[in-house]
Amino acid sequence: MGGLLDSINGPADLKRLSPEELPELAREIRARMIETVSHTGGHLAASLGAVELAITLHYVFESPKDKIIWDVGHQAYAHKLLTGRRDTFETLRKFGGMSGFPRRSESPHDAFDTGHGSTAIAAGVGMAKARDLASEEHAVVSVVGDGAMSGGMAFEALNVGGHLGSSLIVVLNDNQMSISRNVGALAVYLSKLRTEPHYLRAKSDFESLASKLPLGESLLEAVDRFKDGIKQLLIPGMLFEELGFTYLGPVDGHQTGDLIDTLKQARALSAPVLVHVITQKGRGYVHAENDATKWHRTGAFDVDAGEPLSASSGRSYTHVFGERLASLAAEEQRLVAVTAAMTEGTGLAEFAERFPDRFFDVGMAEQTAVTFAAGMASQGMLPVVAIYSTFLQRAYDQIVHDVALPRLPVILAVDRAGLVGEDGPTHHGVFDLTYLRHVPGLTVMAPKDLRELAGMLKTAVELEVPCALRYPRGEGANRPEEDAEAIPVGKGELLREGDAVAVVALGTMVGPALAGAKALSEEGIEAAVVNARFAKPLDAELIGKLARSCGRVVTVEENAVSGGFGSAVVELLHELNLCVPVLAMGIPDRFIEHGNRDELLASVGLDAQGIARKVADFVRSAAPAAAR
Repeated sequence: MGGLLDSINGPADLKRLSPEELPELAREIRARMIETVSHTGGHLAASLGAVELAITLHYVFESPKDKIIWDVGHQAYAHKLLTGRRDTFETLRKFGGMSGFPRRSESPHDAFDTGHGSTAIAAGVGMAKARDLASEEHAVVSVVGDGAMSGGMAFEALNVGGHLGSSLIVVLNDNQMSISRNVGALAVYLSKLRTEPHYLRAKSDFESLASKLPLGESLLEAVDRFKDGIKQLLIPGMLFEELGFTYLGPVDGHQTGDLIDTLKQARALSAPVLVHVITQKGRGYVHAENDATKWHRTGAFDVDAGEPLSASSGRSYTHVFGERLASLAAEEQRLVAVTAAMTEGTGLAEFAERFPDRFFDVGMAEQTAVTFAAGMASQGMLPVVAIYSTFLQRAYDQIVHDVALPRLPVILAVDRAGLVGEDGPTHHGVFDLTYLRHVPGLTVMAPKDLRELAGMLKTAVELEVPCALRYPRGEGANRPEEDAEAIPVGKGELLREGDAVAVVALGTMVGPALAGAKALSEEGIEAAVVNARFAKPLDAELIGKLARSCGRVVTVEENAVSGGFGSAVVELLHELNLCVPVLAMGIPDRFIEHGNRDELLASVGLDAQGIARKVADFVRSAAPAAAR
């Protein structure tokens, strides 16, 4: 193509450009980003807004010696293009290709693995302190944005960082998804004034002189009180100042000259600094500028039309969940909905519109979401907390201590359970069965289709005990009837008769298990197939009966095998004193990379073909137990 971007093979090449050439480089990066993501899908809007920020960070700092940590990691596409990955950028989020998030194993320029929000400041404080202990000299920069400042962990880390006092730069990329705008010429002027060497030296000279005068200490105290009062009135970011960070900004995040000057000022200060940068999410692509929420994450799309290449049937689990929850809320006035910065993603937009007084978005703060819901439940409400499986991990203690222990009727709607596809290991929801099923008193269920999802949601509302309902990303079969019936708790469903082996499947694995059983039948192996429905409590009667009649049991789940649904079945068989061979199929004991969901399921043997192959091998190698 012959542009500036094609001459950049690393940050050293970037530094050869003049400041006047950087806006053109930003334009080329946006064009490459839009073209690539239109084929691969990805987090487009946030990365479009952070292009100039990525350029100037690498223009001012010396990566990888200087550590640049991106939080949330989906802002970092321009960073990847500038750090030697331009030629492989077309493999973004593809199976075997480049991750959509920073990965230390991918590049020395990725200082920390990020994918969940609000982690970068804590990591940066740790890196800065490790640097100090090793008597090294390099900068540590934590780039925080896209809602990450609404997470409590970010402020916990600011508190620690200000207390320790190590040199650290926090760049707050404020794209109106974290804290509100606070701009103005006076604020920019005061920010620059407070960091000017002449100002700092004059301040020191005045304090020295005043201390030698009569009533000098009283004079200093009076000046400090006056100064603090003026700061409170005029200077944005006083919260950060009180936490021990020098506040610089706000600065226009799309003006490379201003950004370079401000970052150089920040680097010159040997103390904690927060640089407040104002950016526009989706900048450079009109469709994303007009609807940053829609374009936060996108599949493949037509660049000119701004429309997805594949049309959705609208029968996704998330959509049906939101639709049915709103219907139930019209009948049950105590129902409230809670989410953590994922109104659209969890399907709650309709609920929020219809019942604005009963909808609560607490920001990127899953711990607060769960305990907030527990507080409401303690006062007679029926809260439904919709959070992605991978993010619900962050609220484990709150589930145990604040919901389950007092037996409060909080319903956990665990969206994106299982392998989510191109977002990869930071986002796969493959641990929730493991960390939920052992919590005392918690009912855990998973639907095989949309109809069961609706029935299970009604079950959860009627039970008024702690419940978790897990369901996958994507579309499902069998759209529910208007009046879905509740499902009896702890009752599975026998879908196929068989005598050679009992296949007990949960949720998303019921369909592949049935298809696998059909293939096995052609080999002369008749497999019974059970839709377990519940991971807790299990249907002891049905599973025990089939274990006795078949003499072999296979469990199939889209969750980590270790401690998951299969482990629960093994424990049940032990309680029933049934010694039968068991094959537990699920996610193996490793992190699964990114890629198309069907590719990933096939890679771990959880497609119909893989299930049939493993079950056939198991049947041929494991002698059935004698019937009891």
